[in-house]
Amino acid sequence: MEIDVYLAKSLADKLYLFQYPVRPSTMTYDDVNHLAAKIKPKQQRVELEMAINTMSPNYCRSKGEQIALNVDGTAYDETNTYSAKLMDKQTFSSIQATTNTSRYAAAVFRKGELHVTPLTGILQMRPSFSYLDKADNKTREREAANEGGDSSQDEAEEDAKAITVRFARPESEQARQRRIQSYEFLQKKQAEEPWVHLHYHGVKDGRSDHERQYLFCQSVDASENSELVKTPKEYLAMLMPPLAEEKVVKPVGPSNVLSMAQLRTLPLGDQVKTLMKNVKVMPFANLMGLLASGTDSTSALRCIQQVALLVQGNWVVKSDVLYPKNTCSPHSGVPAEVLCRGRDFVMWRFTLERSVMRKEITSIIKLPPEDVKEFLEHVAAPRVNRGWEFLLPTDVDFIKKHPDVAHRQHMLWLGIQSKLEKVFNFSKEDFMPKNSPQPGPVHVSGEQRLKVAQERARENQSSLQKDLDTKRAGSSVHVKQEPVSDREDEPMDTSSPSSSAIPNGSVNGYPSATSPSFDHTNGNGGSPANTSSPELQDFVIKTFRKHFVVTLNEFKRLLNLHLASMPVGRSVFHSISDHMLQEAILLSHCKQIMVPFPAQTTAAADEQKVFGLWETGEEFDKHRRLLFDLFTKNYRVRRNMIQAKLAQELGEVSKAEIDRLLNECCSSHAGMWYLKGTIQS
Repeated sequence: MEIDVYLAKSLADKLYLFQYPVRPSTMTYDDVNHLAAKIKPKQQRVELEMAINTMSPNYCRSKGEQIALNVDGTAYDETNTYSAKLMDKQTFSSIQATTNTSRYAAAVFRKGELHVTPLTGILQMRPSFSYLDKADNKTREREAANEGGDSSQDEAEEDAKAITVRFARPESEQARQRRIQSYEFLQKKQAEEPWVHLHYHGVKDGRSDHERQYLFCQSVDASENSELVKTPKEYLAMLMPPLAEEKVVKPVGPSNVLSMAQLRTLPLGDQVKTLMKNVKVMPFANLMGLLASGTDSTSALRCIQQVALLVQGNWVVKSDVLYPKNTCSPHSGVPAEVLCRGRDFVMWRFTLERSVMRKEITSIIKLPPEDVKEFLEHVAAPRVNRGWEFLLPTDVDFIKKHPDVAHRQHMLWLGIQSKLEKVFNFSKEDFMPKNSPQPGPVHVSGEQRLKVAQERARENQSSLQKDLDTKRAGSSVHVKQEPVSDREDEPMDTSSPSSSAIPNGSVNGYPSATSPSFDHTNGNGGSPANTSSPELQDFVIKTFRKHFVVTLNEFKRLLNLHLASMPVGRSVFHSISDHMLQEAILLSHCKQIMVPFPAQTTAAADEQKVFGLWETGEEFDKHRRLLFDLFTKNYRVRRNMIQAKLAQELGEVSKAEIDRLLNECCSSHAGMWYLKGTIQS
């Protein structure tokens, strides 16, 4: 079947498609009374005023009156938005759905012929709430009037004061371009175009029927429709035009905004330079992610060294790229050469330490505060009581992977340092700490944290496991082996000196180092009670049956509370070392959970030793063991991870079982679940 296609041109430069995205297609505005219409042809901006059915049962009359009162006030004026003192109309304002309508047309089909008319614009009509802005202005005017009325005449007749007169410097070309691209300037230009008022004709109006006839081609002569008469080769070229001839309509936007698609059409060097100018500081891995897939990392590395310097393993854009020659500061007018020296000093300081103080920087480079703040905002963020801290963690991986690049950059910084020392008259030793330098915080990945924590836990547990194996073997000779460590485990004092006013030699339930029987030898001084007593074993079992998960620090606190509650002289425990406590816990069907705490954790060593009840003889033991296994891989997990793990290993698990498990073993904070006692303050 063949259909003849005709191109109608009568309405080609004035045909718009209106869309109403806030209402379904079944609820049209065809039967709504249109009160006014106006257009700005150059901007393709349209506004329509439509009446609101105030007699509808869905219309709230009190709200309508209140809105009209807020917008227009009590006085009657011809400029009032709502002359009836009631919100009886609403305004629809348009936005362009697309800036390129060359591929869109309106078509009508009649008597086996298809008539096509190109669209001038596609506009989406949405409700306008400009009346709310008018209401806010009215409120501010009333408040200003009230404040002005309250002021006395004496206040109006204040003494004359001296003022400082400043003359604006001539506007540079760069500043003029920024002003032209600013939002305020664009708004002003848009407001300059006058509105053209229109007459609205409904769908069923006679004038509308007359205009609709122009959608049909007025001449069916093929010679006048030459646009649609093409040879097969020409038609194919229209369907698939050559790439070189393809024209992309750029969206209206600031001149310094570049899309990723446009960016990737540039040479690699320009891509890297543009990205660094916009981002300021970036790890090399992130840069490779922004470049097109398949980009050679060696070429990218060569390009980035031309426009950036290495600071703590990350790339920071060079100062002369941000401040080219013969330019000046937009804040203070300082020449670019002076800005580059000041910014280089800030970057050099960050090669020495993580944080710097803004006052110290300002006192040395002697630039206006606005410029110094801009330097710091490029590469750092303010921290309470720590000054400005470098934005990104040290990229140790890059330094290890590219030692030659790191060494070359180090030599460059030495050259920059020597120049800065001459300009600002300082030496590197002025910024070195007086005491022995402390290593900065090392940022490591989650896998590295897990590995370190597991190794640390294995070392602590090795000696405990040996003692446990010896006991289970029933060995008659017990040799106590303490873990090798840089510090000694402080034992708990569990004796009850008769001369002490505080029970069990503890202060607020915690052991005191000044107690007469405090064992500073960690149980190695020949104490007769170095083995786990039945009373201690019984206390361990009761504690873990109640709490299920306990840190060593929390267990010592609970034991001290238990001892403090006993009558004086009734204590059955003697001096107990941490090693003995851990041994007693492991003998009570419990196991140590090797939680991978983060490297920067503030938890003490006792708080990082976490023990959980492993075996009770119940079916629910399987649930706890799977949960403990999850916490050996991360120190915090989400509920859905726990649920997925249980479902994978045990099949369908009810919500009540998961709630019980979390209630027994975990605590929640900020949407994450932690083992009890491991939430960091």
